Amino acid sequence: MSVLDKRQLIEDLSGKLGTIVTVDQLEKIKTEAEIILERYDVVSREDWEEDSEDLIRMFLAAKASEGKSRATIDNYRRTLRQMQENVKVPMNRVTVHHLRRYITSEMERGIKLSSLDSKRSCWSSFFGWCEREELIKKNPCTNLAPIKKPKEIRLPYSPQELARLNDAVRGDLRNAALISFLSATGCRVSEVCGTNIEDVDFRSKSVRVMGKGAKERTTYIDDVCEMRITAWLDSRTDKEPALFTNYCGERIMPGGVRNILRRIGKEANVENVHPHRFRRTLATSLIDRGMGIQEVAAILGHSKIDTTMSYVFIDHRKVEADYRRYA
Repeated sequence: MSVLDKRQLIEDLSGKLGTIVTVDQLEKIKTEAEIILERYDVVSREDWEEDSEDLIRMFLAAKASEGKSRATIDNYRRTLRQMQENVKVPMNRVTVHHLRRYITSEMERGIKLSSLDSKRSCWSSFFGWCEREELIKKNPCTNLAPIKKPKEIRLPYSPQELARLNDAVRGDLRNAALISFLSATGCRVSEVCGTNIEDVDFRSKSVRVMGKGAKERTTYIDDVCEMRITAWLDSRTDKEPALFTNYCGERIMPGGVRNILRRIGKEANVENVHPHRFRRTLATSLIDRGMGIQEVAAILGHSKIDTTMSYVFIDHRKVEADYRRYA
């Protein structure tokens, strides 16, 4: 805001106080207000919200030019706007103290630590970019440490649980094909939804998958999965190119897949049924059967072996048995 704008602000304040205080008191208030406001850059909320939105738009455009997926960009946009609404200051004035208060308030609301650390990572990416582009003087995330999360043991499906899930979809061609496809390929839910019929090569039992970061890879299906997909496709009358559709004949969305699996899990009496657990199950199964970790990483679309290892469940009973065998 300019000096003229500051004077207008004082005049507006005077108009509000004119009926409450005396003329002498009002003049003293105006004098003190002028002295105080000279120390600050006063901007309207509309101005700084617009400036902050410009920063977000430029950042998202930069991420899009780097080839980030639409889902990643949408997550950046959502996370940054939530933060802006919470801290209630212009983006170029955000400090580490604002972010810490936000994190603390979210912890008090019971938000998962893993979710909060994902937000922190998004903020760090945004403010780091702003600093490199010389749009802000200092990255407020420089001193914002990663949020420590308790190590969770994420179990794969047991053979008994997989059997119950398959029993629960008996008679439903689409859901039977969906369960088999998730089990055989270990695809992410977004990859399942993005797969087209033409991406499946039934002769080689392979599937062309477009993964994170627009990276293409090949994964595979087994005989049961091939049979179930064929039965599902033969039952369809729509012209939709997607491998999996909803009951309106349109490409199925990730939220739809999660809802389907939740219902199947409830019917099968299996807890914690979600798409990503099939990836962990496949990774663990392949390692247990002797496949090399690098090959498993290629199947899952991981660029780092450490990521693949985090998916593998180590059965300590098997570890003990192997120790007794070899020691």
